Amino acid sequence: MATTRSLSSAPTLTAPAEQSARHRLRAVRPDEVPDVPDFLPPGATWLPAPPHTLPTLPGQPPMIGYLVLVPADPQSPAAGEPGAEEDGDPLVRVDTVQRTAAVDGVELDLTYLEFELLAHLVAHPHRVHTRDQLVTTVWGYGHVGDGRTVDVHIARLRRKLGTQHRQAIQTIRRVGYKYAPPTGR
Repeated sequence: MATTRSLSSAPTLTAPAEQSARHRLRAVRPDEVPDVPDFLPPGATWLPAPPHTLPTLPGQPPMIGYLVLVPADPQSPAAGEPGAEEDGDPLVRVDTVQRTAAVDGVELDLTYLEFELLAHLVAHPHRVHTRDQLVTTVWGYGHVGDGRTVDVHIARLRRKLGTQHRQAIQTIRRVGYKYAPPTGR
């Protein structure tokens, strides 16, 4: 069905005047469609995109698109691995096997999404996450809502962390949030 050649070597069907660096999609003939698995990172899966989600160009063949699902952080330590918790943050301990979180040894009473959000933030300390990234990662691809959902859950997490530790989840104005554990205690 498809040939396995580099996308850059495939001939274009658009006129040279229409080509520019900002074009990311182009129409292809069925014999130009590469084998998608050849281009995926290890562990990734792909699904054909629904035809109604792809743009159509007059006089061009229909476009083919794919949704690529890539596992999050394959290099992070496996859950429940011996020593994985000891290397973590002394403030917040997250056990993904038993689905528990504790602050200074006191277990927190978290909802499913609060736990997922806290576990994700703690797993990536000092990394700034946009609201959209958090919605996609924690809530999943099919979530319908806006970034304010994240704001509400962050506020609840901060309340549950307590007044001494609420500043560990920092707001990055007009961007999102990051988890910054205290360095000297």
